[in-house]
Amino acid sequence: MSENKDPHVAQSGTSVESVKFVYDFTEGNKDLKDLLGGKGANLAEMTNLGLPVPPGFTITTEACKVYLDSGEEPAALRDEVSAHLDALEQRMGKKLGQADDPLLVSVRSGAKFSMPGMMDTVLNIGLSDKSVQGLAEQAGDDRFAWDSYRRLIQMFGKTVLGVDGELFEDALEAAKAAKKVTVDTELEAADLKKLVTKFKKIVKTECGRDFPQDPREQMDLAIKAVFDSWNGDRAKLYRRQERIPHDLGTAVNVCSMVFGNLGPDSGTGVAFTRDPASGHQGVYGDYLQNAQGEDVVAGIRNTVPLAELERIDKKSYDQLMQIMETLENHYKDLCDIEFTIERGRLWMLQTRVGKRTAGAAFRIATQLVDQGLIDEAEALTRVNGAQLAQLMFPRFDESAKVEQVGRGIAASPGAAVGKAVFDSYTAVKWSRSGEKVILIRRETNPDDLDGMIAAEGILTSRGGKTSHAAVVARGMGKTCVCGAEELEVDTKRRRMTVPGGHVVEEGDVVSIDGSSGKVYLGEVPVVPSPVVEYFEGRMHPGADDADELVEAVHRMMAFADRKRRLRVRANADNAEDALRARRFGAQGIGLCRTEHMFLGDRRELVERLILADTQEEREESLKALLPLQKKDFVELFEAMDGLPVTIRLLDPPLHEFLPDITELSVRVALAESRQEPHENELRLLQAVHRLHEQNPMLGLRGVRLGLVIPGLFTMQVRAIAEAAAERRNAKGDPRAEIMIPLVGTVQELEIVREEADKVIAEVEEATGTRLKLAIGTMIELPRAALTAGQIAEAAEFFSFGTNDLTQTVWGFSRDDVEASFFTAYLEKGIFGVSPFETIDKDGVGSLVKSAAKAGRATRPDLKLGVCGEHGGDPESVHFFHEVGLDYVSCSPFRIPVARLEAGRAAVTAAGSDHR
Repeated sequence: MSENKDPHVAQSGTSVESVKFVYDFTEGNKDLKDLLGGKGANLAEMTNLGLPVPPGFTITTEACKVYLDSGEEPAALRDEVSAHLDALEQRMGKKLGQADDPLLVSVRSGAKFSMPGMMDTVLNIGLSDKSVQGLAEQAGDDRFAWDSYRRLIQMFGKTVLGVDGELFEDALEAAKAAKKVTVDTELEAADLKKLVTKFKKIVKTECGRDFPQDPREQMDLAIKAVFDSWNGDRAKLYRRQERIPHDLGTAVNVCSMVFGNLGPDSGTGVAFTRDPASGHQGVYGDYLQNAQGEDVVAGIRNTVPLAELERIDKKSYDQLMQIMETLENHYKDLCDIEFTIERGRLWMLQTRVGKRTAGAAFRIATQLVDQGLIDEAEALTRVNGAQLAQLMFPRFDESAKVEQVGRGIAASPGAAVGKAVFDSYTAVKWSRSGEKVILIRRETNPDDLDGMIAAEGILTSRGGKTSHAAVVARGMGKTCVCGAEELEVDTKRRRMTVPGGHVVEEGDVVSIDGSSGKVYLGEVPVVPSPVVEYFEGRMHPGADDADELVEAVHRMMAFADRKRRLRVRANADNAEDALRARRFGAQGIGLCRTEHMFLGDRRELVERLILADTQEEREESLKALLPLQKKDFVELFEAMDGLPVTIRLLDPPLHEFLPDITELSVRVALAESRQEPHENELRLLQAVHRLHEQNPMLGLRGVRLGLVIPGLFTMQVRAIAEAAAERRNAKGDPRAEIMIPLVGTVQELEIVREEADKVIAEVEEATGTRLKLAIGTMIELPRAALTAGQIAEAAEFFSFGTNDLTQTVWGFSRDDVEASFFTAYLEKGIFGVSPFETIDKDGVGSLVKSAAKAGRATRPDLKLGVCGEHGGDPESVHFFHEVGLDYVSCSPFRIPVARLEAGRAAVTAAGSDHR
């Protein structure tokens, strides 16, 4: 990849003073998102395309990073802002905040990655007690001017000065109540003028200072507030949730104001070039007459469908449709557009590649391929494994007897059931106690993010597909129904009244369907997803909506399978799981955990083996286990005929196959107190005491158990060999691989391998069958990874056991730490994500990488795989592709996700190599 030599971007050793910190909209383009943020880069791109964008300029992310690092803005920033402001004033023919005909600007955040509502925006900068009169005269509308002024004080007070937003809301509600109206548009100029006075008093009381009248002071304070909002609690939480790096900073966009609240021939809206919920082409979006942009996304007033704009203002509608087509063809993707109409003139305020539901993502990707806008490789970058996993979740059973009580806008699909809660705090509290909850609000705002993350789904009585709740829920893959107007939500009394008068109290169970918008009382049963039915072979592409989705998934999986290098195997311990995995596209078994075969009624046999005092007792237990093991392996080889089956020899922590020491001690004590015979229990207790371990996960397990208990591993190897011979003699094609667990030194592997080779040779001679059984090991200890070159001398394959490797590298037990301190570590930003969920590339990953390199240096044909659950994690799959593994193995239901991500990893790597 070539170095970035843009002279405007800070290079190593470049002084801050020489860096350009401000770009006019005419100077940038969509490829400068790192520098200009997504919003600024796209405003520049639309300007370059000749679209109607209000003039303005962007303060770069570099300026933000300097400010966040030092606590002060770059010394050169003020002069650069002044120069660009002067140019803007000359172009507009008016000055910021001048008394007679004021220039007003918005100050808006804009990071590289979309963070809807998480950072700050201030509109109408430049209004003051003097300029509000000039704005009224210039617009010929007193009401508009005072409405704009009260909006500025409200936004500036909350965002910049830190005033509690509820104080402004309460004052606004009081003004509407006094006037006996329900919406703010019914307030007249005199009412709004009084409200401005009230708002200024709130600022004075809460801040100890007057609302600033100097327009430049307003702008400078707003810019700093946007910088500061990068590290606001809700922004940090959102970044952790979406895995956005914390060191990017935000750009700041200063844009000349255009007004949608100038009367019925003005308005504001949000449009999508395709439906973000379904992916279908058409006219999708919301429009609100006589309003500013924040009114739409806040969901304060219910909008009309975008199609209504054709009736309201056909000229603007036709122009918007043409611009939407231009943008989709230019970006070659679904575009999310914000626009304002000012007295019949259309202005574009923002565009970005729009957030979409999982189903829409798959449909849109295949549609764009069919339209010739993108190729298969590009299509794979438009979907991801997390979206595919969402599509595999169950959905409501429409044939069940249900009580529907409302219907809103299907904003983000899924079937969510939970107890009704009416505030974010309760949602988090109940969720942490193990309750599933549905967060119900009139409308959500960024302060509700904690509760939205904790909830199974979100239900609002206001807002549309472009409201805060809808946009954030789609981004998180969370079920959401918005704008269910017939539901009366009373957050103060913690209740919701549904048509017919029934009251849903906090704690009552409700169900919401984000695909249809339907709201139900009680718990609605679920049925399998059509995508799962497709992978199971029970559904095939067809014409209705569900089958259309299946068709899109089918095509994307075919794209991925053609592109990927990594093979995908399954973690499966029985024939049923193996067959399911094969239907899901598994190319073998990467991990068969034989200890799972010894649970249930076989546990007693293993217990007797481990506690045996004599060779005779041990051989008796092994003799009983051998045919059971052989039967298990015959069934596996039949299910996976022609594909590799990697069988891990017994690897339980010892305590899993021993009686509980406390229970056994109680039984012995009771027997003694009652003077009952207890010789067997006492003997067993003595043996358990002898074998008791303080930390079984680091004790007598894996290869150590096989070396300490003679005959255990050779019994398993014999069962594998005999099962393979039986299957081969039945004209099958068994491809068994024997894996030795928890090896820390090559000597352990050599001893076990020598014994295994003898057993295999005996079975070959006895059955007259030539067996090709590969023998390898798990790399799950740091020492094994560090001595991989030596271990490869005795191993034909490595399989990285990343679950145990993560535990031993970090020095903590998964069973204990996830419940104790992981939540705190995630909240404090120590972990961006649990290292058990996504591989720790710097620590665990570096051992995987070095072990793979050392192993292949010793044995160039060494097969490399991974069998921890990281094998099904999308981000981890990309890492395993990069370090050159041959396959990943994961649980059956994660196989489609791993296949898709393996294809995406190959495409991404090819793109990087090309660049």
